[in-house]
Amino acid sequence: MIGSENAAYTKWVARNRARQQRKLISNEKAANHLIENFPRGLSQRNVAGFAPIGGEINLWPLLHHLRAADHIIGLPVAGAKHTPLTFRRWSEGCEMACDQYGIEYPRDGEIIVPKLILVPLLAFTAKGDRLGYGGGYYDRTLASLRRQDDIFACGVAYAAQEVASLPTDDHDERLDGILTEDGFRRF
Repeated sequence: MIGSENAAYTKWVARNRARQQRKLISNEKAANHLIENFPRGLSQRNVAGFAPIGGEINLWPLLHHLRAADHIIGLPVAGAKHTPLTFRRWSEGCEMACDQYGIEYPRDGEIIVPKLILVPLLAFTAKGDRLGYGGGYYDRTLASLRRQDDIFACGVAYAAQEVASLPTDDHDERLDGILTEDGFRRF
């Protein structure tokens, strides 16, 4: 835990370092390894994915694979600041829109409650700490869903995004596992 007076700056530095590192490791071939490495034990029907942005690992092949295997896929919709995400049902060919951050989501469709959430990130640790983009959406979402039911939060990233430690605060939610092009690990 870091002191609150330095928390914002320390996380800002960590985010910039993680973005620069991720730019060096982007590899589209890694996306197909996600399908091979996806753990069969995570067979929840309702799965929340995400539309990759920037240098994030390409999640689309895995989402298409899960849809073909009869999973219900939801993509996040960001609402007002300081509120949890909602997840709108996605399928191939559905009409998409972009939120205030430029992230795609289904324009219409039912809201689903996921049991497995595939979480984007800039960096992660072997303990399951996650560095996000700073908006707190996933932390609020995970905390809210965990109060209601058992969910599994699985980070999805390149293996090289693992770091020894990250600055954390009381509100930071840990991951339950990580899926990379090199494999899957539970924390």
